[in-house]
Amino acid sequence: MNRTGALNPSPRTLDVESVVHFDRLVAAGAGSMHGWHAQSLDLRGHSRELKALDPQGAIFLGCSFDDGVEESLRRRGALIFPKMQGIPFDPYRGSLYSANELYQNISSTEYEATLDARVYQWSILPGQRKSLDATLAAALHDHAIGDALDELLDQGALSGTKLVGVMGGHAAQRGTREFADAARLGRLLAQAGFAVATGGGPGAMEAANMGAYLSGLPDADTTAALDALALVPGFRPSVTAWARQAAAVVQQHPQGTPTLGIPTWFYGHEPPNLFATHIAKYFANAVREAILLELCNGGIVFLPGAAGTVQEIFQDACENYYGAPETITPMVLVGREHWERTFPAWPMLQSLAAGKPMEGRIFLVDSVEEALAVVTEGL
Repeated sequence: MNRTGALNPSPRTLDVESVVHFDRLVAAGAGSMHGWHAQSLDLRGHSRELKALDPQGAIFLGCSFDDGVEESLRRRGALIFPKMQGIPFDPYRGSLYSANELYQNISSTEYEATLDARVYQWSILPGQRKSLDATLAAALHDHAIGDALDELLDQGALSGTKLVGVMGGHAAQRGTREFADAARLGRLLAQAGFAVATGGGPGAMEAANMGAYLSGLPDADTTAALDALALVPGFRPSVTAWARQAAAVVQQHPQGTPTLGIPTWFYGHEPPNLFATHIAKYFANAVREAILLELCNGGIVFLPGAAGTVQEIFQDACENYYGAPETITPMVLVGREHWERTFPAWPMLQSLAAGKPMEGRIFLVDSVEEALAVVTEGL
């Protein structure tokens, strides 16, 4: 799957990634902008260059221009998608989110005033999901997030690093053994050279992102962070208190190891965690789930969870069932009691895998250390 969610192969186009990039192209003698895609660029002050270039076949999404330039470009053949009014997010954004952006000023304001909360509130306004403008804005946003995720994995902080996904329930409370185990798994994976990707939410997802984020620090620092987080065990009844406690830990250790979270506003009741340094937050949960599973080229570890984790197990199993042998990655279920008796996904998974190339790539273990041993075999 293309992480941008594109439906068809793209023609050869040139993404103009910044104003500096635009200036460089002009300085190199470009005479035409055919095939150029510019997204969320402030091109005010560049009227002379834009009027001199042939804009036929260029696409501008949410860019800013001096007065009169937009009409000139459109008249000469450019396709211009204007800035959209009345929405609390940029549908043409050129980067992933950070926790600082989604939770800006959380130390002094309530969660309900943050960007994350305001976007969710917008998404559930009466009639919003049937509104053409809202649907278009959300679709453009998710495509832009996919583009930014491509850039992160191909050229950014996580390029050249195998990603291991950690899936697990949002219900794991800080201060519990389940939370500590997930944190230890994230820490061990990062120390083994993997990048950790999660669904970006609370519970086991927060713990795994946190363990990876603090993986470059001594064990004592991670233990202290776990103890500090345990003072506010969960995001209910107060997301504000939950987020502030995490923000305090991040503030104490601002230079953590890069980690990835891929949450969704579809589950607005689950706030994103603050230990993912790069957050690809989508509106469309189906797209988000497929992308999360697809990009974990180092395998996926499934910690104890309920309906959502069971869904992810069999969505991943379906991909492996029909996939070419070379594309099959390890599926590691942690917790025999949980996956054989509480939610007996393991017997079903074994039956599904029997006689298929994926049969030798499914594992049931009892500890995160065993899970680490499985995925490191593929290095």
